Amino acid sequence: MDLRQSQPVFEKLAPGGYYVALRVGFSSPEDEINCLDQGWIDLYTQLGLYVHDPAMRWVYSNFGAIRWSEIDLPDPIGVISLSRQMKLGFGASVSFSRAEDIGKRSYAVLFHPDREFEDAELNEALDALRALHHVPQVAPSLTPAEAEAIRMRASGLRLKQIAAELEISESAVKARIASACRKFDAKNPNEMLAIAAARRLV
Repeated sequence: MDLRQSQPVFEKLAPGGYYVALRVGFSSPEDEINCLDQGWIDLYTQLGLYVHDPAMRWVYSNFGAIRWSEIDLPDPIGVISLSRQMKLGFGASVSFSRAEDIGKRSYAVLFHPDREFEDAELNEALDALRALHHVPQVAPSLTPAEAEAIRMRASGLRLKQIAAELEISESAVKARIASACRKFDAKNPNEMLAIAAARRLV
């Protein structure tokens, strides 16, 4: 079961929204899905809350699952109380990694609108995350033309430059990149390039 196929599990466990990141390395995950409230996403990004978030500090120094109300870490700017003000409800974090993963970690952030998460729900979330962490990441079957186009785009070349170098039209370059986006299940070329880079395909 891959991340998209697991969505019903997380939707059932976290009706208030969830975020799942798989095999996060130095900066970006190999795969992720974000079903959090858009208002919270915008605020979290604009205020740079990631670096102040005690829930994220817990994720990177622990293995298992915890309710946010149980996190005993400093929260100087009140990230957790801010999530309550945004009416996200009750939060929980889940984290998994293995010694042989060399720094790669998978984690999930879950919200329930009405109550604290039950132990059984947190255990189910951890089991799901563990299973997803172990799923090998299968590279999309790119055509040689698509792979060439995204490698050139990743190197910083613009569409016009790629078209000139390959002696094709800009629309043909766009078509190759759009096809790669679909295969990576990416919303846009930038996300597709980030995924390709995380999987060391470019």
